Amino acid sequence: MFEWKNILRGLAMGASDLIPGVSGGTIALVLGIYHRLIAAINNLFSRQWKEQLGFFIPLGIGIGAAIFSLSNVLEWLLADYPQPTFFLFMGLILGTIPLLLREADYKRAFKGHHYVIAGVAAILVILSGLFRGEESAVMESLSASDYLIFFFAGWIASTAMILPGVSGSFILLLLGVYSTVIHAVSSLQFSVLLAVGAGIVVGLGIMSKLLHYLLRRHTAGTYAVMTGLLIGSLFVIFPGLGAGFIQFFVSIITFAAGLVIAAVLGKMERR
Repeated sequence: MFEWKNILRGLAMGASDLIPGVSGGTIALVLGIYHRLIAAINNLFSRQWKEQLGFFIPLGIGIGAAIFSLSNVLEWLLADYPQPTFFLFMGLILGTIPLLLREADYKRAFKGHHYVIAGVAAILVILSGLFRGEESAVMESLSASDYLIFFFAGWIASTAMILPGVSGSFILLLLGVYSTVIHAVSSLQFSVLLAVGAGIVVGLGIMSKLLHYLLRRHTAGTYAVMTGLLIGSLFVIFPGLGAGFIQFFVSIITFAAGLVIAAVLGKMERR
């Protein structure tokens, strides 16, 4: 049975994965499918893989449609309206944190060391943002070693994609291949896309098993790390405040919209 609702979920996740600093895992949390997603990815690499196709095919359609159709739109928004766009995602991330804490039952499950873990995770994400340099130019003449770099970049980025608060696009940016990959998406440069895609598949297969184990055996600690990653990502994507009043006012509206979207989607998906 195909879960066609996953097309809409995939659209949201695909759009978020295009933004450096925003995670598809965060959107999965907002939509209430994070645990299902991790379990499905884990089972996709087992004898139960056929049972996961009804979940993944619609989700993949949505993610692919978002990546290929919205890449130019998001590129335009980030170029011309970066502050309101990032404030929207900041509101979405901030609105996700209470949902995550409620799901973790933090008042009962969290001990003192869990708050320390969350703080350390937040600091690590913030520190990673300090290493964010200028965006590198699109790589033109590609060698075999470049494709190997794309493969490992996809591997590492896929690990970030399913961790709330850690952006796969941000990892690509840190590795200096973000512009090249986005250009490959918009221009359908299949050699680059295949190399990155192969790395993503391998990374998802490994990371999903690890996350599945951690969520079962170290639940509170894993939720503490996720909470810290989300908090840290707020600082990473904060674009600063523009000088114009209108831009500031619009940013406040988009920030509030992000909070409302997170709250509404969280309630809808958990009914």
